[in-house]
Amino acid sequence: MTDLPDNDYTQRFIFDESDARGELVALERSYAEVLAKHPYPEPVAQLLGELMAAAALLVGTLKFDGLLILQARSEGPVPLLMIECSSKREIRGLARYHAEQIAPDATLADLMPAGVLALTVDPTHGQRYQGIVDLDGADLSECFTNYFVMSQQVGTRFWLNADGRRARGLLLQQLPADRIKDDEERAASWQHITTLASTLTADELLSLDNETVLHRLYHDEAVRMFDIQSLRFRCSCSRDRSGNALVSLGQEDAEQLVIENGGSVEIDCQFCNERYLFDAADVAQLFAGAGVDAPSDTRH
Repeated sequence: MTDLPDNDYTQRFIFDESDARGELVALERSYAEVLAKHPYPEPVAQLLGELMAAAALLVGTLKFDGLLILQARSEGPVPLLMIECSSKREIRGLARYHAEQIAPDATLADLMPAGVLALTVDPTHGQRYQGIVDLDGADLSECFTNYFVMSQQVGTRFWLNADGRRARGLLLQQLPADRIKDDEERAASWQHITTLASTLTADELLSLDNETVLHRLYHDEAVRMFDIQSLRFRCSCSRDRSGNALVSLGQEDAEQLVIENGGSVEIDCQFCNERYLFDAADVAQLFAGAGVDAPSDTRH
C-alpha cells in the first residue's frame, strides 16, 4: 500500500465515462491541532473530525474567495460544533460539550438531539449565503447528503469518518448531462457509482490511500485523479481582532472591564487558546485610534 502524503490534503477525481466527479480528503495534523486545544471526549472528537472533513470537501466544490463556516447547534450534551475553512484551505474548529453527559458510544442523536446545522459562505466580496438543515440523519454523512437533497442542488453524497487520529471523507457529485444524455441512463449511472461507494467501510476509508480506495471501488470504471491540494490548521485570531472586540463594547465599558478585572482584560481565543492581555494603557491607545499591535510598555 502506498503511504498517504504526510500533509493534510484533498484530491479531486473525475469519471471519464460518466457525468460525475468526486473528492477525497485526509486530515491528520490539522485534526490533531484542533483536538490538542481541549480534552474532547472520544465521540466529540469523532464528530469534530467528520465536520472538518465535510468543510474541506465543501470548500473544494465552491469557487469563491472567503470563508466557509459550518455551525451545528443543539440543546443536548454538545451544544455547539463549529468549523471554519477558508478558500486558502486554512481550517480551524471547536466544540462545546458537557462531558458528564456523554457516553463512550454516544451517537449523533445522543450528542445533538434536535440539532440544526447552518452552512454559511462568507465571500470576501459579494453576498453572504446561509443554508440550514436539521441534524436528523443517522450520522453527519447522512445530514450533509440530506442538505443537498433539500436544497435541490445537484446530486451529492458524503461519506465521513474520523477516529481521533485521522479524519477522512469522500464526496461524489453529479455533473451536468454531457456524456450521458438519456435521463434513465444518467440516473442508473449515478445509482451505480454511489452504490459502489457505499460498500466502502469506515476502516477502509480511514486506512487506505486514495489510489487504493478508488481502485477498490471503481476498478471497472475510467477514473482520472488530479493533484492533491494541501490544507493546514490556522487560527485567524489576532491581537488586533481582539482589540476590535473591546472597541465594540464602547470606551466606558471597556475601561470599566479593565478596572473590574484588576487592571487588565484577558481575551482568550476558544479555537487555539491564544490569550491576549489589554491593560488601561492599551485601552486608551485603542480608543485614540492608535491600535494595539504590541502590548503597552506599562505592562508588568
